[in-house]
Formats: sequence, structure tokens, C-alpha cells
Amino acid sequence: MPSQSVGIIFKYRHKPAETQAGKLERWLKERGLRVFSEEMEIRDSLGWSIEESSSIPTTVNWVVVLGGDGTLLGAARKVGRFGVPILGVNLGGLGFLTGIPLNRLYSVVRLLLEGKLQVENRIMLEARIVRKGEEVHPVQVLNDMVINKGTLARIIDLDVSINGEFLTTFRADGLIVSTPTGSTAYNLSAGGPILYPTMQSFILTPICPFTLTNRPILLPETAVIEIRLGKESEEQVVLTFDGQVGIDFRYGDHVIIQKSKESIKLFKPPNYSFFNILRTKLMWGGGADEWKPREECS
Repeated sequence: MPSQSVGIIFKYRHKPAETQAGKLERWLKERGLRVFSEEMEIRDSLGWSIEESSSIPTTVNWVVVLGGDGTLLGAARKVGRFGVPILGVNLGGLGFLTGIPLNRLYSVVRLLLEGKLQVENRIMLEARIVRKGEEVHPVQVLNDMVINKGTLARIIDLDVSINGEFLTTFRADGLIVSTPTGSTAYNLSAGGPILYPTMQSFILTPICPFTLTNRPILLPETAVIEIRLGKESEEQVVLTFDGQVGIDFRYGDHVIIQKSKESIKLFKPPNYSFFNILRTKLMWGGGADEWKPREECS
């Protein structure tokens, strides 16, 4: 049986992540695996040509990400969209995506090497941005795409159609198109619903809408969303991808958003429970120990 190859992606300029990446690389090599390691630099950048690449071959068997959710989002766009399964190890804060604590890293990797970890598929979104007939290279995201106004107080008008049918003009600070995975990110802060992460759907959520009847909308995976600026704005409007890279969004531009053909494969931690993650990360009240199945209640 040929030896496996593994990628290690660790958080940029984060000494603990760099140290742990070195230890893990040596540990894997001692077990006969070929290892490629890369520091993941996420730069807040604006431009008209968006290309992201990684030095880790897309042919590796799996990738370990050492950092926080931001590091994993970058790894998903650069490597994961090619079908490479990702194991997320949390060295950051909240950590909805990086579900493995550092103190369980090696025990979980042993299970992975033994083929005892399950893989969960997460949908991605793809955006095609068109300006004066020129189309940007399609961009895939795991969490969300956001159209947001600049720092001035004026709201912006966004004309939205679904599958070619006009929906409405959102007068708001912006608009979020989120995957189920991204439902616990900006979407949640803007009052959108939480979706189970393996659902095949996505959410359209206005940010601080002028009209209170503008509410988040849950859309099927087949929906194709087209968004344009309803009128010219004097202030900067930006379209961002996973909150990490983006472009200026100008009057006359339009963005077409739909489910990507690619999906992300994430290794599930042992005894994984999304509801336990919600209770823990969002600090919901009550305790699981106090709950009993219905048949035990009398």
C-alpha cells in the first residue's frame, strides 16, 4: 500500500501554531507519511482579479489545519475545494469549524490513520462577478459572501432576483448570502437563522434593513441569486468572500451567486454533536445532564 501524503496548514505569524506544526510534521514522518507544510497568510485585500493558491499539492490524502476558523476558511478556498478532506484543530477562540482541541490532536490523528473518522460534506457557494462584460474568475466560499457599504451612514439599494425573477430592492447597510456552515458567523450576528451545517440550502440576510419587513430568506440549493446596486452610490461598496478577500462593487456591476459544484469535506471529531457545539460556543442555558428522553419521563 503506497504511503499517504499529508498537508499541514498553520496560522500565519502565530508561534504556537508554527511550533505545533513542526511537531506534527516530525510525528507523521516518523510513521512513513510524506508531509507538505504551509503557513496560511490571510490578507484583507481588494482587487479586480481574485486568485488564491496553495503550495500544498491538491493530491494529498488529507490536510490538518492548525489555527482558528479563519485559517480553515482560507484552507477550504485554497485546497479543500479540490476535494481534499480537512481536519480542523482549534488554536483560536470560538472555533465552530476547528472542532479538535489541541490536547486531542494526536489521539484523533491516530483514529484518522486507522480509518475510524467520518467525513462530513459541506456545500460551498460560487460567485461570478461581471463588470462591463468582463467576468472575474469564479470565487468559492465556505461561509458567506457579503455586500457591505463603507463607513458613511447612508444605506445602499440592492436589487435582487432569484432564478431570473425579481425579488425586491433591499435598502440596507448590506446583504449576506450564507451557507449553512456560515449561518453561525455574520449571518447570526445580523439576526439570521442557524442552519444544521449539512443542509443543502442557503440564506439571504439583509444587514440592518431600512424596511423592517425585509427578513432573512431560506433558499433551496437550486436557487441562482443575482444582485446589482439599485442606484449609484457616492461611497464605497465592497463584496467580500468569507470576510477575508474581496472587490469593490460598483454601480453597473452584478454578481451571480449559486451553489458551487465543489464541496468541502471535514473530518468529524469523535462523538461529534452540532447541538453540543451550539450549547458550548453560544453559552446557552440549561444542562444536557438534566434532560431525559421522553420514554424516561413519567
